[in-house]
Amino acid sequence: MDYPIDMRKPWYHGSNVEFEILREGETITQWKELAEAFATKPTMLEYNEIFSPISHNGTEKGLLYLIDEPLEMDIDIYPHPRTTMDKGIEFLTKRPLKLKRVV
Repeated sequence: MDYPIDMRKPWYHGSNVEFEILREGETITQWKELAEAFATKPTMLEYNEIFSPISHNGTEKGLLYLIDEPLEMDIDIYPHPRTTMDKGIEFLTKRPLKLKRVV
């Protein structure tokens, strides 16, 4: 199943580190719960279907960030070429992006 991408909707990044600018080559997603899970730095993460609960073994205190500027596909971001997840879930940044901390 493909994750429905809508460029007008928010994009997220999860991390256990505090910062204001996301570097080029970092992963972002529109699936908020996935970014929250990745923020805890799991070594194992899985889901059965898109939008289903995410299982993971992350233990770090995670921070959720919102990408704080408009994005264009293939200009600012592109699909992760080596993702193990469904199509439309993971994207890589092509340039530094401004962030706003959510949690």
